[in-house]
Amino acid sequence: MMRTTLTIHWLLLFVMPGLFAQADSIPLPFDPARGVEWTGSEKHYYSDIWQTEVVTNVSAPSMQVFRPGKGAGNSAAVVIAPGGGLYGLSIESEGRQVAQWLAERGFTAFVLKYRLVPTGADGVAEISQLGQNDPTGLMANVGKVLPYSIQDGLSALTWVRSHAGEYGLDPEKIGFMGFSAGGAVTLGVGYSASGDNVPNFLVPVYPWTDAYPVAPAPEHAPPLLVICATDDPLGLAKGSVELYTAWREAGIPVAMHMYSRGGHGFGMREQGLPSDKWIERFYDWANVHILVPEQKQPGE
Repeated sequence: MMRTTLTIHWLLLFVMPGLFAQADSIPLPFDPARGVEWTGSEKHYYSDIWQTEVVTNVSAPSMQVFRPGKGAGNSAAVVIAPGGGLYGLSIESEGRQVAQWLAERGFTAFVLKYRLVPTGADGVAEISQLGQNDPTGLMANVGKVLPYSIQDGLSALTWVRSHAGEYGLDPEKIGFMGFSAGGAVTLGVGYSASGDNVPNFLVPVYPWTDAYPVAPAPEHAPPLLVICATDDPLGLAKGSVELYTAWREAGIPVAMHMYSRGGHGFGMREQGLPSDKWIERFYDWANVHILVPEQKQPGE
């Protein structure tokens, strides 16, 4: 029954163009990783452990684009980095479903598959076992690969900005959104960007600040929206507050939605909680800071 449901789901994606417009995978340029080797190709499958579709063993970055309907674009773009502990990508609830929602509201969304820790047949099972038996080893593996994941995020921004004209985008309205480990990638992008890969806004959603610690906001820091839940079982609420504080102290536009309940990894899942509406709060925020030109004050 599960295979039948998934088959129907994928058929709908490709035969019903009214849902959203998407293109083939866009390969991104990247520098080879040092000290990290992948065996075999990336894997796409349904994880019974995470109860969702996942991608693992990514060795070469790529993106899938979701475009608004003809004439419906708002000229803004979002690069989306799904989470998964850097051992996998929760490609559906933290990737494609987010991109579809945004495309339906005028954004051009790019779901990024960034480089992950090399894994075998089931990367989700591997991280689950390491999390229980060898968390130190898990973090060591993450530390080796995260710099390359961040490079992939920067490469994605450069690519989108250089192709802005083809997609009807404003090169000054290109942002980066990431979930959990993808939130760590988001922070890495925000702190290390320069030149044509500087994002115009950042949206870390329950960012994994243990993997990428919070530091004072960089000089070029863009507006920031942080999303998290107080009851996040990984303890990420603390880092999210620190991130908000770093931007506030630097005088950069920043907002935060800290939900009392929501847990971790809620993405586009429906739990019957206010956190289900986080993406609507992003849209509200974007209407103030991204989509509407800044209004001059009297006398300016």
